[in-house]
Amino acid sequence: MDGASATGVLSHLGRLEAQARSRKTQQQGRVKELKAKAEELRMQRDRLKAEIETHKKLRAFMDKQCTQEEEMDEDSEHSELLPLVARHAQLQDLLRAHHIIGGYNVTKTRQGKGVCVSLATAYEGVFLDTYNVEIDLKPTLRISRHNIPPFIPLDSLVEQSDLQTDMRTFLGTLSRHLNAFAGRKQQLKLVKELHKSVKVMESNVLCSILVMMFTVPTKKTAVLCTLDYTDHTRSLPTRVHFESEDKELPGSPEWKKNCSLLMEHHVHKALTTMRKMGDIV
Repeated sequence: MDGASATGVLSHLGRLEAQARSRKTQQQGRVKELKAKAEELRMQRDRLKAEIETHKKLRAFMDKQCTQEEEMDEDSEHSELLPLVARHAQLQDLLRAHHIIGGYNVTKTRQGKGVCVSLATAYEGVFLDTYNVEIDLKPTLRISRHNIPPFIPLDSLVEQSDLQTDMRTFLGTLSRHLNAFAGRKQQLKLVKELHKSVKVMESNVLCSILVMMFTVPTKKTAVLCTLDYTDHTRSLPTRVHFESEDKELPGSPEWKKNCSLLMEHHVHKALTTMRKMGDIV
């Protein structure tokens, strides 16, 4: 075998060894992944067994109490205890469900086949609108009805969260969207009420864009201010942009400070500070 042939054979053997090592590494990673999945399923199985056992015991207890109730005399002092025991068990179930979904207000619907979750919104301690989501429980969790505004991406939030196993995360994300929207909407209302000299030029239904016109008292110059709320789970803007006929004004130290002020504080409060400093009328 000449040198070129030997080199070719060695190169081919090297490639085969590399491929074998790669397959072995992939197989090891896959085995590790399958072991982790198996452990997760075992834990889930154990939780379900524990819940089933708890429900069996509760059912047996309730059946026993019902049997005793039938055997008791109507005048027995224990006859008044049984409804209390049943009510206590019912309240425990409701509290457990309340804890699972993160403390939201829940009512049963369709004879227990579904639940209606209420999500209240508030801004600065003032309760605003309340939204409701009705969820079917069987055969799988599914949103059947709701009054969530159409510009809130409800379908996307359902896809991003595992509604079947982690309803709390879904409700928490939805609540942040709703409260942030309520906060932006309320700020817009307060701007119009408290700052008559500020002209609201443009806004949208989601209140994710707000364009205002200011007047600088010293120069009698108009300034166009755009607030962009790209993060719809927050009530503070992610971008502030100024435009003016005075090209030097937006880049001045005073207006850079105003930019930071609008980024860090709710808009109606930031405008109050800007007016006190004499930057706007």
